[in-house]
Amino acid sequence: MKTKPLGLALFLTAILSAVLFSSCRKEAGTVENRAVTAGTMKLGTPNVLSGTLGTGHTIRDTIRLSNVFTWHLSGLVYLDAEDVLVIQPGTLIVGDVSTTTGTPGGGLIVSKNAKIFAEGTVASPIIFTSERYNTNPVPGDWAGIILLGNAPTNAPATTRVEGISPAYPNDVTYGGTNHLDNSGVMKYVRIEYAGWEESLDNEINGLTMAGVGAGTTIDYVEVFKPLDDAFEWFGGNVNASHLVAVDARDDLFDTDRGYMGSISFALGLTDTTRSDHSRSNGIEDDNDPFSSSSVPVTHPKFNYLTIIGLPTATIAASLRTLPSGLTGRYGAGAHLRRNSEFEIKNSIFLGYTNGILIDSTPGIPGTYYKFLNGISFLQNTFVHGFVNAYAKQTGSTVIKITPPPPGNNLGYETPNPNANIQLVAPFIRIQPSNYVPLSLSAARNAGAFPLGNTTWANGWTRLR
Repeated sequence: MKTKPLGLALFLTAILSAVLFSSCRKEAGTVENRAVTAGTMKLGTPNVLSGTLGTGHTIRDTIRLSNVFTWHLSGLVYLDAEDVLVIQPGTLIVGDVSTTTGTPGGGLIVSKNAKIFAEGTVASPIIFTSERYNTNPVPGDWAGIILLGNAPTNAPATTRVEGISPAYPNDVTYGGTNHLDNSGVMKYVRIEYAGWEESLDNEINGLTMAGVGAGTTIDYVEVFKPLDDAFEWFGGNVNASHLVAVDARDDLFDTDRGYMGSISFALGLTDTTRSDHSRSNGIEDDNDPFSSSSVPVTHPKFNYLTIIGLPTATIAASLRTLPSGLTGRYGAGAHLRRNSEFEIKNSIFLGYTNGILIDSTPGIPGTYYKFLNGISFLQNTFVHGFVNAYAKQTGSTVIKITPPPPGNNLGYETPNPNANIQLVAPFIRIQPSNYVPLSLSAARNAGAFPLGNTTWANGWTRLR
C-alpha cells in the first residue's frame, strides 16, 4: 500500500477522529470526546488497522469503520476483550498480503468478551477480501476471521484456537460455560481469498468460530475461495443460516470440539481444481481429534443444505500433488466420524465418490452405532455418490449401506451426478437458481432453495 502525502494524511486523520471512529464509552454510559486510535495506526496511513484495537482498560471502546475508505488489516489485528467493532454497510476491508515467509497476512481476531457488529445489506454487503482483489488474488492472501467465545466446548478452557502460534500477544483461547454468549452480528458479509497454514493441519479458515454462543448472529455470510475450510466451528452452539461456501481447498462446513448448533439454508460448491491432503469434504463432522467420548459431544443440526461436488467420477477420484509434496484428494459429501453425532434433514448431496460416509468401529458405540440407535439421523436427504450414495467405513474399508436409511432418504449411483436429483445446472456457476431442483424432481422440497426460492442468496453472493 502506498503512503499518502503528509498534507492529505493530516486531513484524513482529522476526518477519522471526528467521524469514522466513535468516542470511547464508559460502562456507566458517559461519553468522552476522544478518538480511538486503533492499535498502531500510522500517521500516513489512517485507514490501516494493526496490533490491538481498543485501549485494553476497563473502559469499553467502540471502533467504527466507515465505508468512505478501504480499510487495511496489516498482520493479525485483535479486537480487545470488552471492546466493540462496528462496520458500516458497504465497507471494504482488505487483508494485506504478507511480505515475510512464515508470517500470516492481515486477519481479524475477535477476542472473548469482545463484539463485532458487521451488518451489511443485500445491496451493500460488507466485504473482507485480499488487498489485491482487483488484480490477481489467490486463496490464502490474508489470514481470515476468527471469533472467540465463552460457550461450552469439549476442549480444555486453555486451548489456543487453531492456526495461531503461542507467539501472538493476545488471549486466543476459547470456550467456557455461557451457552448464550454473544460475540455480535455478522450479516450480509462476504469473506474472500482468506486462510493461513501455521503448520500441517493447523490452519486459519475463512470464518472460524470457536466457543461462539447462541447469542451471536451469523446470517447471510459467504466464504469464497479460502485456503483451508470455508466455515469451521470449534464447539459452541451458535446457530448459522443462509451460508454460502465456494471453492474451499479443504472442507466446506467443518464441525468439531462439541459444536451443538444448527446450520440451515446453506449452499456449498466444491473446488474442481484443488483438494486437500486430509480429503476435501462437503461436511466434516468430528467429536474431537482423538476420537474420544469428550463432552459435550459434537451434534450439529443441518437443515436445507445443497452440497455440490465434482462433475465426473474421474475428477472425484483424482489425486494431486500439493506444494507441500503431500497428495491432495477429495472425500465425501458428508464424512461423519470420530464419535460425533449429527442430524441432517432436507438436504441434497451430489458429485462425490461417497455421498454420505459414516465411520464404524466394531465393538465401540461410535458414530455409526449412534446412527443405528437413533441418536443421529438422516431425514429427507437426496444423495448421489459415484460409487456409494450411503456408506459406512471401518478402517480403510468402505461398505455400501443398502437400502438407503429409512426416513424418505433416496440414494443414486450414476455416472451423471445430476441424472436423478435434477437440479437446473449444478456445475454452471452463474446464479443461485442453477441449484434449484426442477419441478419434477423428488428433491423439490429439499436443499438450500426448497421449492425454488432463491431470494435469500440473490444480490450479495458470488459464485465465481
